[in-house]
Amino acid sequence: MPAETAIHFFLQLAVILAACRLAGLMAQRLGQPQVVGEMIAGVVLGPSLLGRFAPELQEFLFPTGTANVVLYTTAQVGLVLYMFIIGLNFDVAHVRQRAGTAVAVSTAGTVVPLALGALAAIPLLHSGGFFGGEVTLGMAMMFLGAALAITAFPMLARIIFEKGLSGTTLGTLALACGATADAISWCILAVVLAVHRDSPATAAVAILGGLAYTVVLLTVGRRVLGILGRQADARGSISAPALSTVLIVLMACAWFTDVVGIYAIFGAFILGVAMPSGFFARRLTDHLEPLTTTLLLPLFFVYSGLNTQIGLVNTPGLWALTLGLLIIAVVGKGVACAAAARLSAVPMRESVALGSLMNARGLIELILLNIGLQAGIITPTLFTILVLVAIVTTLMASPVFEWVYGRHQRAHSPVVVD
Repeated sequence: MPAETAIHFFLQLAVILAACRLAGLMAQRLGQPQVVGEMIAGVVLGPSLLGRFAPELQEFLFPTGTANVVLYTTAQVGLVLYMFIIGLNFDVAHVRQRAGTAVAVSTAGTVVPLALGALAAIPLLHSGGFFGGEVTLGMAMMFLGAALAITAFPMLARIIFEKGLSGTTLGTLALACGATADAISWCILAVVLAVHRDSPATAAVAILGGLAYTVVLLTVGRRVLGILGRQADARGSISAPALSTVLIVLMACAWFTDVVGIYAIFGAFILGVAMPSGFFARRLTDHLEPLTTTLLLPLFFVYSGLNTQIGLVNTPGLWALTLGLLIIAVVGKGVACAAAARLSAVPMRESVALGSLMNARGLIELILLNIGLQAGIITPTLFTILVLVAIVTTLMASPVFEWVYGRHQRAHSPVVVD
C-alpha cells in the first residue's frame, strides 16, 4: 500500500540520517571527512554488520521491494542535485590555465590502471569463480580495468568541498581529472555491456549521445541559460519561476544522460557547468545546497552500502587477492596521477595530494560494480573484493592528503586578526 510505504520510508529516513550524523561526527574526530562516515554508515546498516548481528531488524528496516525502490529513487535525486551544485561551482578558468596538467594526469590516471586491471583479469578469468560463465577475456579485461580506473567523483567533490578547496586550482584540477577518468570508464563499461548483450548500438548511443549532449550544453545551452543569469542580476535574486525552470531542465538532463547510458550525474554536472556563473551560481547554490547535503545525499551513500557483503571474502587466498588488487589500484591510480602531475611541473606536495584524491574510488565504483554484478559479468566474490578496494582507497585519501598538503597549507596561511 502507498500509505504504508510512505510511513516506512519516514522511518528509514530517520534511521539513515541519525546513523550518518553519528558516523560523520566520528569520522571527523578521526580526521576523515564526513562523507567517509556516511559511506561507512551504509555498510554498517547493511548485511555486513547489522544484517549479521540483527538480521530481523535489518530486514525490517530495509526490506526488498517497493520500499527499496523508493529509497533508491530518492537517493538518485539527491545525487543529481549535488552534482549539479558541484558543476555550478566548477571554475573552468582554472582548467584552462592548467589544461596540459589536466590532460596528463587524466591520461595517466586512466591508461595505467586500465592496463594493470586488464593484466590482472587474465589469471582471474582462467582460475574461475570471479567472472560470469559467458564473459570473454576481452570483456573481463575491460571491465576490471574500468573498475580500477574509476574515481569516486561525487565523493571527490564532497572531500574538496569539506576541505575548502572548491574553486581553487588544485580542487578544480582534481575535479577535471576525476570527471575525465570517470567518463572514459563509463564509456568502457558501455562497450562491455554492449558486447555482453551483443548490441553495439548500446555503446554507440552512450558515447555519441554523451558527446553531443556536452557540446550542445556548453555552446548553445550556455547562451540560452545566460538569460536566467541576466534576469537574476537585474532582480537581485532568483525568482520562483526561474528556480522551477532550472529544476525542470536539470531533471530532463538527468533523464537524457541516463537513457543514453552515461549516467545521470554527468548530465547534472555538465548542466551545472553550463549555468551562468557569479551571482546566479552563488544564489542557486544557497537555495539547493543545505537540503541536498543534509537530507538527500546521505541516502545515496547508505543505499549503496546496503548492497555490500564483506563476509564473502572468507579465505586467506581471497584476502591475498584483495591485497594484490589494492596494491594495483593504488599504484595504477594514485602513484600514476602523482607522477604525471610532477612531470607536468606541479609542486611535489600538490602532486601527491592530487594523486591521493584521484585514488579514492568510493561508491561510484560500487555503482559500476552493481551494474556488472546484475549483468552477470562478475560474481559476488569479485564484487565484494572490489568493494573492499573501493573502501580502503577512499579511507586513504583524506589522511594522505592531510599529511602531504592540508597541514602545510594551514601552516602557511595568513593569520587574520579581528
